[in-house]
Amino acid sequence: MSVIFGTWNFEGRTPSPDYLDKVHTSLAAYGPDGLESYSSEGLNIGYRAFHTTRESHHQSQPFVSKSGLVVAWDGRLDNRKDLIAQSGDLLRDDSADVCIVAGAYERLGTECFGRIIGDWALSIWNPAHRSLILARDAVGPQQLYYSLGKDALTWSTVLDPLVLYAETSFALEEEYIAGCLSLFPASYLTPYIGIRAVPPSTFLKFQDRRRTVTKYWDFDPSKQIRHKSDADYENHFRTVFAEAVRRRLRSHAPVLAELSGGMDSSSIVCMANLEMSRGATDTTRLDTLSYFDDSEPGWNEYPYFTKVEEKLGRVGCHIDVSSHQAFQFAIQTNRFAVTPTSGGGTSRASQQFAECVKSQGNRVILSGIGGDEVTGGVPTPTPELENLLITGQLRALARQLKVWALNKKRPWFYLFFEAARGFLPSAIAGTPENYRPAPWLNPRFARKHHLALCGYRARLKVFGPVPSFQENLFALELLRRQLASASLATDPPYEKRYPYLDRDLLEFLYAIPREQLVRPGQRRALMRRALAGIVPAEILDRKRKAVVARGPTVAISEQWADLVALTQQMVISSLGIVATKDFIDALENARRGREVPIVPLLRTLAIERWLKNMVHQHRLQIPLDQPAGTDFELSEVELNRHSL
Repeated sequence: MSVIFGTWNFEGRTPSPDYLDKVHTSLAAYGPDGLESYSSEGLNIGYRAFHTTRESHHQSQPFVSKSGLVVAWDGRLDNRKDLIAQSGDLLRDDSADVCIVAGAYERLGTECFGRIIGDWALSIWNPAHRSLILARDAVGPQQLYYSLGKDALTWSTVLDPLVLYAETSFALEEEYIAGCLSLFPASYLTPYIGIRAVPPSTFLKFQDRRRTVTKYWDFDPSKQIRHKSDADYENHFRTVFAEAVRRRLRSHAPVLAELSGGMDSSSIVCMANLEMSRGATDTTRLDTLSYFDDSEPGWNEYPYFTKVEEKLGRVGCHIDVSSHQAFQFAIQTNRFAVTPTSGGGTSRASQQFAECVKSQGNRVILSGIGGDEVTGGVPTPTPELENLLITGQLRALARQLKVWALNKKRPWFYLFFEAARGFLPSAIAGTPENYRPAPWLNPRFARKHHLALCGYRARLKVFGPVPSFQENLFALELLRRQLASASLATDPPYEKRYPYLDRDLLEFLYAIPREQLVRPGQRRALMRRALAGIVPAEILDRKRKAVVARGPTVAISEQWADLVALTQQMVISSLGIVATKDFIDALENARRGREVPIVPLLRTLAIERWLKNMVHQHRLQIPLDQPAGTDFELSEVELNRHSL
């Protein structure tokens, strides 16, 4: 997780030293291992290093190739050996990733992007053509933002400087807020009109003040993997999963793995331990970090993650969050938060986490995000039934409906409707409950941003790829949006890696029959079979982890005074997004333990808290006049009446 920052003035004007000093000072916490830069004719590219691999210590960035290309690279290159072999004798085994990528670009041009496997973002300046390319990897864990103005282009892998040091404030991107209130915003959006992110699997070319957008790679819907037996699928899964984990263990420092006690994180830790015992990895030590809360009914993970620790023969860092305040609603206007999800890090749990990472010298953290979505963690037959329906396999469809109906204890016609509704417009099929907008939203706002509020869920294409493939891409896009919403760490900095989002692993999982992943009564059927003997049986055989909902309602009750202050003169209501009275009623219901959409409720509070911060710091152009047709704020007396 190094940092790239660049600015290009089309008139050739040089940015002021004071501006660049402020930018690079603000980025120092993200890239504490040194600053290098390149300047020429109105162009300045800076690189703040954060070393996570042995080879990165010996690189110089921005890298200038023999032909004069200027390449800035932030990422991890997984198929180094393949690209080095294709270069002839021009590169060595210990060449830095940026040198290998620059060589591939000089040989293949933009075609090379589809051949670069890993998590990465890069910029390539061509002084001969006076053109700039910004590109991101196919899956998208790394971010790359840009702001294109009339006279200049600015880009960065960290959003902060594009907002902090812009010459003007920004208007609020309402679609981004709508995405926050649903699942997650589109991955190319930011909260600011005028600042966008390069989409995954895409490169942007800027030349003569014009921008072209090109998608360079995508998953192949025609690719199929068919083996003769379950055992062959299991062997294949073990191979690609081991490679996905091994790639992310490339680090000169000890690697820290999040270990929750669930199947996702436990499988990563156990496979990493196996690969290290074989001497197949760069890192010398694997540490683990686990959270537990004995006060939450049904959420005691301690017995499970300790089973994994027994297999490793090493106890990890344990953080007891039972007495920690996970949800905070007090207004904070003294610190800059670039998005509604950033600006945290003050809880006792986050302080213990930071102490753990610093004391162990970890620079890389492995995360189990994505496991549920890609390996069949959600035990639904819908994609398989959709496939059978659209291909006209009616006899097989009837058989599977009967089997799944018995397993789910639901009528077969209910399952049939769930499969059929994916092909119907929402006006006919209706919107599933988990995709419906929150009831306290202003109707005009809800109509305007219906697609974002419904999670960008589109109807399945009858004449497109098989439905299960379309469902896979939707799930991947949701994961991309989730990662794009995450905030980067600075105290201490670390690089997060996601084995389940490995491109080769995803290609394998998307190409095998759906029934290998999920079977009646057997969620994660392939994963459980393949990892037997590697992951403790207690983990493989445990039921799906319970969703904890008690903590938020307790926090709302205990911090009601802070909520009273937060909901005074709500900015989000002034913008015509939320109907205040309906929202206050929902808060009161949550405080009393009644059923409410708790995730949208918490996100509405987080957005309001962030908006108040941005108004205070004059970062956003927010009209605070009450729009017609919305509810006025409740008075403090009325709010206090709710607290009685």
